[in-house]
Amino acid sequence: MHQAILLLGSNISPEKNIQAGLAMLQECCGVQAVSATWQTPAMGSPGPDFLNVAVQVNVNQDADSYKWHVLRPIEEKLGRMRSADKNAPRTIDIDIIVWDGVVQDANLWSRAFVAIPTSELAPNLIEPASGKSLRMIAQDLRPPSGARLRPDIKIRP
Repeated sequence: MHQAILLLGSNISPEKNIQAGLAMLQECCGVQAVSATWQTPAMGSPGPDFLNVAVQVNVNQDADSYKWHVLRPIEEKLGRMRSADKNAPRTIDIDIIVWDGVVQDANLWSRAFVAIPTSELAPNLIEPASGKSLRMIAQDLRPPSGARLRPDIKIRP
């Protein structure tokens, strides 16, 4: 059994699509924890703000198989369209951020939309270059990022 932390993000009907993605994840693997919902400005491409949620799951397959046979099909079912602009607005984006305690996405240490929700589920991960905890990095990234906690939006399995 593997443990993963995923990041779900959306800026097209985000409440509906993140909730639907989480429900599909719950059907196929054990959702163990869900972060609060965070709103962040779109990066790299114009568009509405994103909502982001980190999710901890238990998985019975390897990371590559999980990505291609579970996560990508969920994105497709929810209407994710991939284009040359990887920052274009999207219905859903599901990324593996941490797999069995190992960081899979280097953006974790530099992007608020990844660091802040993930820090709720893995606050003690240590960034190797600085020796700082993810909790500290998320606190540092939050003010300049424009990230806002959205306690009014409850995303739950």
